[in-house]
Amino acid sequence: MAGLRLGPLLRYADSTSATVWVEASRPCAAEVRCADGSGGTARTFQVAGHHYALIPVTGLSPGTDTPYEVFLDGTRVWPAPDAPSSFPPSVIRSPAGGDDVRVAFGSCRWAAPAADAHDPVGPDALDSLAARIAADPEGERPDVLLLLGDQVYADETSDATQRWLAARRDTDEPPGTGVADYEEYTHLYYESWLDPEIRWLLSTVPSCMIFDDHDVIDDWNTSASWLTDMRATHWWSERLLSGLMSYWVYQHLGNLSPAELAADPLYAAVCATPDGTDALREFACRADADSASARWSYRRDFGRVRLVMVDSRAARVLEESERSMLDPGEAEWLRAQVLDEPGSYDHLLVGTSLPWLLPHLVHDVEGWSSALCRGERGARWARFGEWLRRKADLEHWAAFPSSFAELTGLFAEIGTGPQAPATVLVLSGDVHHAYVAETRWRDGSPDARVLQLTCSPVHNSVPLSMRVGFRFGWSAVARALGRRFRRHGHCARPPVSWRKKGGPWFGNQLMTLTLRGRSARLRLEQVKPARNGGRPGLETVMESRLSGS
Repeated sequence: MAGLRLGPLLRYADSTSATVWVEASRPCAAEVRCADGSGGTARTFQVAGHHYALIPVTGLSPGTDTPYEVFLDGTRVWPAPDAPSSFPPSVIRSPAGGDDVRVAFGSCRWAAPAADAHDPVGPDALDSLAARIAADPEGERPDVLLLLGDQVYADETSDATQRWLAARRDTDEPPGTGVADYEEYTHLYYESWLDPEIRWLLSTVPSCMIFDDHDVIDDWNTSASWLTDMRATHWWSERLLSGLMSYWVYQHLGNLSPAELAADPLYAAVCATPDGTDALREFACRADADSASARWSYRRDFGRVRLVMVDSRAARVLEESERSMLDPGEAEWLRAQVLDEPGSYDHLLVGTSLPWLLPHLVHDVEGWSSALCRGERGARWARFGEWLRRKADLEHWAAFPSSFAELTGLFAEIGTGPQAPATVLVLSGDVHHAYVAETRWRDGSPDARVLQLTCSPVHNSVPLSMRVGFRFGWSAVARALGRRFRRHGHCARPPVSWRKKGGPWFGNQLMTLTLRGRSARLRLEQVKPARNGGRPGLETVMESRLSGS
C-alpha cells in the first residue's frame, strides 16, 4: 500500500483551482477530495527512486474555504491517522474578486530540532504562525506565504543530519557534512517539512518559493573565479545537479499555474516515462552550462496585486567584463512581466532573495569591490577585491552595478504616470535581519511609493558583530566612509538615494503585507519566548501604512 512520505503542500491557488504536491512511498494514483465535491487526481512520477505527484484541483467556488483530504490508491492518507488533534482540517481558500490580499514573507530557515531538544536559535516563526492559525481557523491568515530563499541548508546541516550522513559515507572526505547527492537533498526536505507545525501550515496556506545560495552552497555564483574553483573539485558537479533537480521537484513545480504546467515540456517528459531521472538530469546539466536554458523566475497575479519572483542566483552572468545579476533573456523577461498590461495592477511585488537596497556602507563597499575586481585599480587590487568579495559575501545587487541601475530605472519607469501602481515593493531576505528602506530619486521621484522590505531570518541567527555592523552601516559616518570607497574605485554615484524607514530588527520574524485596493499596510512580527508555561508566539513590533488610507 502506498504511504504519504511528505506533504501535502498546497502550492498554487486561485478562485477556482489549486495544486497540491505530495511525495508517496511507491507509484500510485494520488487524489485530492474536497468537501464540496471538487478535487483532482494525478499519477505519481519518479525521480531517483522517489515518487511525487502534483495534483490539479478544479471546480472550487470563489470566496470559499474548502476542507480537503488526500488519498493514495483510494486509501486516505491525509489527515494522517496520528495527526495532532490541535490541527483543524487543511483547507483550500479560494479568493473572490475584491478581497484583501495578505502576503506573508521571510527567508532563511534552519529545520527546527525535535520538540524536546534545545533550539540554539530560538523558536521558529513559521511554527508560531501555524500555531496561531490552528488556534483560530476563522481568523486572519496569509493568502500566500512567500519563502524567499534558503528553504534548506545544503552546506550547514544539523547534528542529526550529520549523523545520518556519517552512517552513509565518509564525512571526512569532501563535501564533508554538506550534502552530496539527490538522496541527501531529499533528507533535508524531510527534516525541514516533516515538522508537524510546518507540515500542517504548508498544507493549508498556499506558498511561493525561490532558492538562494544555501539551497546549494554559501555564496553560490559569487564570481567567475569562484565558479572555476568549485568546478575543479570532484564533488561540485553532483552537488549542483542534485540541488537543481531537487529544487525543481520540491519547490519550483509548485510555483507554476496549472496552465503553465500543462505547457511545460520538461514536466510532460518526466511524467510520460516510468523514470524521469535522466530527463531531469539532462535539464539540470543544460542549466548549469547555460543559465539562459532554464527559467526559475515566475509571475503570479493575485487580483490587482502582481508578484514577479526573480532568480538572483542561477541567472547571473559572471564574467567580469559582462558581470550582471540577470542574463539578457532574464532581464528582458522581467521587464516584460512588469510592463505587461500597465494599469492592471495596484501593487507590484518584486521578490528577490537578495536585497536591492542595503545599508549605505555595505552598498558602497560592494560596488567598490566590484570595481576593483574589474581592474579599476590594477591587478593587485583586483586580487584583493576578489578575496574581499568572497570573504565578506559581497554579491548582492550592489555588487552588479549595471544590474542595480537597470532595476532602478525599471522601477522609475513603471512607477511614473497615470497608470502607475500605488506601490512598488521589493521583498527580500538573506541578510538575517529586517528593515524598511524608501527611495528618493534625484530628478524627481515616481508617482508610486518604492520601498525595499527585507525580512530574515524565519529561523536562524546572526552574530553580534554583524548586528553592530548592520546598524553602523546606516549611519552618517558610514555614508561618508562609503563615499571614500566609491572615489577610490572610480564608482559612479548610485542613480537613486534611499533612507532607512524602520529597523534594523533582529530575531526570528515574518513580515505581512495587507493590500486592499490602492492601500498597503505592513506588519513585522517576531517570535517571543514562551511565558508562564505557554508557547512561543508572534508579537507585533512594527506596523506601518505604506499607501492609501
